Amino acid sequence: MTMGKMEKKNWTLQDGVQMDATTANEVAKIACALKSLSVYAMLAYEQEDVPADLQPLVDDGLEAMQKIFKW
Repeated sequence: MTMGKMEKKNWTLQDGVQMDATTANEVAKIACALKSLSVYAMLAYEQEDVPADLQPLVDDGLEAMQKIFKW
């Protein structure tokens, strides 16, 4: 899938991060999935339906993605 002229991305790379556009788009998909999982985990914690180690794992992933992307 290529980014068309009218498509807008909701991220930019952090200063100093070099990555080709195709790879950055794929990594951005993972980052978005992690953000969605973070919301899910937060809601699940409110209902106590989630394993205790899920939120720290999600937080670690989000922290890693913040080193790559500006949100």
